[in-house]
Amino acid sequence: MKHVAVTTLLVATLLGYGCASEDGGGGTTWTWDLPSNFPEPSVPDDNPMNAAKVELGRRLFYDQRLSENGEGSCASCHAQEHAFTDALAHAVGSTGQTHPRSSMALGNTLYEKSYLWANPTVTTLEEQALLPIIAEDPIVELGFAGKEGELVERLRDIPDYVERFRKAFPSEAEPLVIANVTRAIAAFERTLISANSPYDRFVRNEDPAAMSESAQRGMDLFFSEKVECFHCHGSFNFSASVNHQSQVLEESKFENNGLYNVDGAGAYPAENQGLYALTEDPSDQGKFKPPTLRNIELTAPYMHDGSIATLEEVIDHYAAGGRFIMSGENAGDGRANPNKNPFISGFELTEQERGDLLAFLRSLTDTDFVTNPEFADPFAAP
Repeated sequence: MKHVAVTTLLVATLLGYGCASEDGGGGTTWTWDLPSNFPEPSVPDDNPMNAAKVELGRRLFYDQRLSENGEGSCASCHAQEHAFTDALAHAVGSTGQTHPRSSMALGNTLYEKSYLWANPTVTTLEEQALLPIIAEDPIVELGFAGKEGELVERLRDIPDYVERFRKAFPSEAEPLVIANVTRAIAAFERTLISANSPYDRFVRNEDPAAMSESAQRGMDLFFSEKVECFHCHGSFNFSASVNHQSQVLEESKFENNGLYNVDGAGAYPAENQGLYALTEDPSDQGKFKPPTLRNIELTAPYMHDGSIATLEEVIDHYAAGGRFIMSGENAGDGRANPNKNPFISGFELTEQERGDLLAFLRSLTDTDFVTNPEFADPFAAP
């Protein structure tokens, strides 16, 4: 293991891949305890890690009182058993409104460069955590848009939260403010490290038998020029959006994968146009962030709009070089989309190769991550 010390005094409690440490001022800071195939993460200077803040963030993440009507929480769209997504094609807000996109998984979000499907401007977890609280467009998610003060007053009426904010932000005269709500949630989310899949144990030489021979062949195929998967899902996190302390080049890619071509000129459905909705550049139509493939077995359905149901169908999509929809409002030949990433050109697989690739993708499932009690709902009955 690689140890990145923030302070020198360790306490006994281990939280995932981090340890709490005394800071000499009554609070606690943080020591990362990372596996050898993971780099040191970048943490904003204005939101240093500490154990009290992480635990506060966990409670806020699961607390339905963070929704205006008390019907939803962050965890409503990000459930641990689904690698912190929700198993729905389209996320549903606390008021019952349906989002045009699916919820993104949260594993290893501390290593992401951008945090939305098609918006490169949201580059911190703190910014992202605020959005569901104040969201109105395209849907109301937690319902406090323009009423952030009401949320703060609600939390101030709960003595346990008043004390927890004081401990999490010990240097602040009035720590219970909306900015610290999002800082605490972000701190908890930074502890959601998934690094103990069979693939990880295999590449770290901890367990040579962790991956089957089929999965090992699938790994070779995944990283080959035959199927080209690694171009959009590379790095230790199998993501196109990567950020960490030793990063040389910033990576935040958005790609068109040939899912739609509704007008024959590259258009995607009106509610899901990708980067084009932000830039209005026609070449950005259909460009979305390729997400991490870690725990991909647990995060169906797939794509930004949940329009592909199974991993088998995902492989078929890329083998075809895109999707041809023959009828209906989204009819069109995605294979001929002019904005499509050129690496998505199609390929042929034998049945064994197809099975091997599936075995490799399933070897990225980290069962410890989705059962770790440190990430679980603190309000749930034992």
